[in-house]
Amino acid sequence: MSPEDRDAAWLLDILEAGSKVERYVRGRTFSDYRRNDLLRDAVERNAMIIGEAARNLSQAFTKAHPEVPWSSIIALRNILAHRYGAVDDAEMWKVATVHVPDLIQKLQPLVPPPPESGN
Repeated sequence: MSPEDRDAAWLLDILEAGSKVERYVRGRTFSDYRRNDLLRDAVERNAMIIGEAARNLSQAFTKAHPEVPWSSIIALRNILAHRYGAVDDAEMWKVATVHVPDLIQKLQPLVPPPPESGN
């Protein structure tokens, strides 16, 4: 698999996880989020996937797209994975409702179209 294909696959993982986060919080309030362990766990898990996929993107790709806060995305993943007791619900809500939708908007145009079918 070429580096470009790997980057495309990681971008698709980010977009899929981000779409799940958007879907999970749609129509919910911060109060709902704080009271619902399942919702918090789902948002945090997908934020970790986003960070892990971002961590695996090629350096060439991330350098070509400095408009995306790659280091912040990866840092959040590290906090969720290693310092999970320090996770702030208000900050995660902001990530889910502000930063993830913004990230999706920035990344959607960067995903290459699927290859043409040979039919």
